[in-house]
Amino acid sequence: MEITKLPISWQVVLAEEFEKPYFKQLQEFLALERQTQTIYPPEEDVFSAFELTPYHDVKVLLLGQDPYHDENQAHGLCFSVKPGIKTPPSLVNMYKELKDDIGCDIPSTGYLVEWAKQGVLMLNAVLTVRAHTANSHKNKGWEKFTDAVISQVNQKSDPVVFVLWGGYAQKKLKLIDTTRHIVIQSAHPSPLSAHNGFFGSKPFSKINAALEACNKSPINWEIGNKYIEY
Repeated sequence: MEITKLPISWQVVLAEEFEKPYFKQLQEFLALERQTQTIYPPEEDVFSAFELTPYHDVKVLLLGQDPYHDENQAHGLCFSVKPGIKTPPSLVNMYKELKDDIGCDIPSTGYLVEWAKQGVLMLNAVLTVRAHTANSHKNKGWEKFTDAVISQVNQKSDPVVFVLWGGYAQKKLKLIDTTRHIVIQSAHPSPLSAHNGFFGSKPFSKINAALEACNKSPINWEIGNKYIEY
């Protein structure tokens, strides 16, 4: 696991984590897993969220849970899939809400890199998974690492919008100073829960309103079709 794949801005704020016993144990676990199992995302994509959204550029933190575990889906951004891959159900529901909320056309691709490039840190709580086995890398150390990421984003002097969908993400509220930052919460967009408070929650317009209130440029949520591969 190449720590050097992290941009310098993230290496600086997370330096202490790399020296902790849990992180070294996590590295050993992943090295063994990659020798004996198929792991997603590919090693070069594990830190994609950090590469695309440097620390100083983070305006929004969108928290997911576990990477997609089927072939060619995960590439290091929560909810996003590689070009040409069928849009997963949770993202389908996000797109429905996006259309209802601010009128964006529903994209034909699930590739969300353009959001990340605009300052949306698209962070999963766990950054790797064994093929076809959901939550297989749970409680191996990633949660401690990503909690440290959330805590460091919380330390930013400028306000950040934290988006916590579902009960798992909302447990991270304790890491966020809500007197300085904005938190947007609702049910998860999963088909199991979207009708319990995600649909109609208008998260995308709320995020942009919060950014504009902090004198930051809003996110252009429109996803073009230029990444589709047939």
